[in-house]
Amino acid sequence: MINIILIGPPGSGKGTQAKQISEKYHLKHLSTGDILRNEVKNQTPLGIQAKAIMDRGELVSDEIVIGMIQNFIDNTSNTNGFLYDGFPRTVAQAEALNKMLMAKNMSVDAILFMSAPDEVFIERLQKRAEIEGRSDDADINVIRKRLAEYYEKTFPVKNYYEHHLTNIFYTINANQEVNKVFQDICSIIDPLVKA
Repeated sequence: MINIILIGPPGSGKGTQAKQISEKYHLKHLSTGDILRNEVKNQTPLGIQAKAIMDRGELVSDEIVIGMIQNFIDNTSNTNGFLYDGFPRTVAQAEALNKMLMAKNMSVDAILFMSAPDEVFIERLQKRAEIEGRSDDADINVIRKRLAEYYEKTFPVKNYYEHHLTNIFYTINANQEVNKVFQDICSIIDPLVKA
């Protein structure tokens, strides 16, 4: 069972690539937002706990998020593995994920970092706002704030993986045509699937 982590700033094309990767390699697309909403909707013990925290306007703890991911993995069958989309978001989450996977005799097989100049991400988000009518992507100040938050909180995860798991860390040039980006990603995943 393979575990692939896809990280990068807003507008880097993670969502688009995640969909294609999951379909081609029969990986379960693991989005923490979806899992969180599901647990809350199904009123699981972790979901009830998370809802109370969110209702107070606070962030759900890493411990709860990891617990939900563990439930998701435990309750998923008929898959070749998991694609973690935009998770982990903090170094603490990265360490907790490693620990949880080790306890299951699993490990991270590849970390794919979507890289491009910030102007590319800004332009894409604004284009997405026009097409999808997403107000959070239309305002340049909101976009810059989201990017600043990404660099402050999530970018350290990239540095953590780059230094600790050098042999499975790959930088993907996200400033290319969508299919070319996907080809580059496939050239990394293909050998993992065959191994």
